[in-house]
Amino acid sequence: QVQLLESGGGLVQAGGSVRLSCAASGRTSSAYTMGWFRQAPGMEREIVAAFGWRGSTTYYADSVKGRATISRDSAEKMVHLEMNNLKPEDTAVYYCALRLSSILSTHLSGYNYWGQGTQVTVST
Repeated sequence: QVQLLESGGGLVQAGGSVRLSCAASGRTSSAYTMGWFRQAPGMEREIVAAFGWRGSTTYYADSVKGRATISRDSAEKMVHLEMNNLKPEDTAVYYCALRLSSILSTHLSGYNYWGQGTQVTVST
């Protein structure tokens, strides 16, 4: 079993920044992908960014490209998502997810474990 715990959400003013962290614990190997998804009220959950542990491949959704950076701390089994120039439309619950494959996926169904989520609210 794998457990994921997100932290770092909160209320941020438009134009500001936020850094989300996700700590993975439990039985993990080196061959997996970690992703950040978000879900706004009344909307489908969507991918924000993903990081393939082997090869260090990354993916960013068009909506955050240029404003987001996903990074890892392999020693601590943590992945971070930093977002700058936040917009009100970035308001959502942000979820960390882990996929038991080093092949990066952008689909929800491709991920095996999910965190509980952390709220990010961007005020105008």
